Amino acid sequence: MSLITTHVLDISRGRPAAGIAVVLDVRDERSGGWRTLGQGVTDADGRLRNLLAAKHRLVAGLYRLSFEVGPYFGALGMECFFPIVSITFEVREPSEHHHVPLLVSPFGYSTYRGS
Repeated sequence: MSLITTHVLDISRGRPAAGIAVVLDVRDERSGGWRTLGQGVTDADGRLRNLLAAKHRLVAGLYRLSFEVGPYFGALGMECFFPIVSITFEVREPSEHHHVPLLVSPFGYSTYRGS
């Protein structure tokens, strides 16, 4: 399993959010720019377990998960105020698993460090 995982729950419908494109980036300390490490789409349970290869070694630093929620809500015939949700977080202990869930609705979102 990837050392960084996520899942998306659609709290407006009380269900997992399947089919959401997710991109994982890391910030380059030298340039300050972002470099993509992995990407994927949430499964039927709203989860994305394989953002990174199992053998990928994390380093301490800033990471960003970006979720394309606009197309998800559009397919449900719903308007969405936040079409892309980006969550920036810091990895301090690279050997630990980092789970970053997203709770989303068409007009708001929340996140936390999961387990």
